[in-house]
Amino acid sequence: MKNYISLSDIENLDLAIAEGLQLKNNNTVANVGKGKTLGMLFFNPSLRTRLSTEKAAKLLGMEVMVMNADKDGWALEFEDGAIMNSNKAEHIKEAAAVLSQYCDIIAVRAFPGLEDKAKDEEDLVMKSFKKYATVPVVNLESATGHPLQALTDAMTITELQKTKKPKVVLTWAPHPRALPQSVPNSFVEVMQRMDVEFVIANPPGYDLNPQVKKDTKVFHNQDEALKDADFVYVKNWSSYENYGKILSEDSSWTFSEQKVQLTNDAKVMHCLPVRRNVVIDDAVLDSPNSVVIQQAGNRTYAAQVVLKRLLENLEIE
Repeated sequence: MKNYISLSDIENLDLAIAEGLQLKNNNTVANVGKGKTLGMLFFNPSLRTRLSTEKAAKLLGMEVMVMNADKDGWALEFEDGAIMNSNKAEHIKEAAAVLSQYCDIIAVRAFPGLEDKAKDEEDLVMKSFKKYATVPVVNLESATGHPLQALTDAMTITELQKTKKPKVVLTWAPHPRALPQSVPNSFVEVMQRMDVEFVIANPPGYDLNPQVKKDTKVFHNQDEALKDADFVYVKNWSSYENYGKILSEDSSWTFSEQKVQLTNDAKVMHCLPVRRNVVIDDAVLDSPNSVVIQQAGNRTYAAQVVLKRLLENLEIE
């Protein structure tokens, strides 16, 4: 694996999941990253992604450098051919080239603006780092995807599933802010690659990008979708069709104890942070059905397997 920009960079998902869970149970690769440096650049806030990836790197023996790029560095220009006579002081061509001399792997987090669909779907920040860096690049969440979270989610479901082919539901929930489609996009992608019965539930106007959801069945009736579910992934996202807009804050979509009763005693998942009693009720988050903490714990091992594979590829080269 040369980069981890999207889930497609993992050829065999089952092997990656198994390796991640093996690392969780028996960490025996503490020297593979010795003498190597991970540089992490955050253009947006982070808690789990930042700390879990840093821990993963250190478990592999790596040194870690972290920078809040939107506050600590020069404003970067990403457009080729730009006339840099405004507030952008440095071009990504130089920034990525310099960082590649300081770091053996570069990890980047950059959210969408949620105003211009075409611009966000270019995923310009992530693609520019990949284009101009001479070392591997890891996606810590971009305008269109969050592949580290998706690998974590796949590991968590594999770890907890009690049936060979569990039913998994991704359900929209209300939120007061407009949120990206990045997490649901990657979750849909990873579920489509797993042996699960997978469906999506969201109100009208919140269907995800057709190129992402493909032929996955979508319910506009949440209760109907939840029937017999073994896992329920609760997540808000803004409208894709009316891009970046909040079309509804319908509290009937909040995930409650009553919703759990419609399922097969489902495990309830969320990527965190979660707004209690808006997205998911206290009674659910504080119940045995909630696996959000275990899910968050697996973030370390998903990041670890990705970094390990990138480091091993560097040794081969």
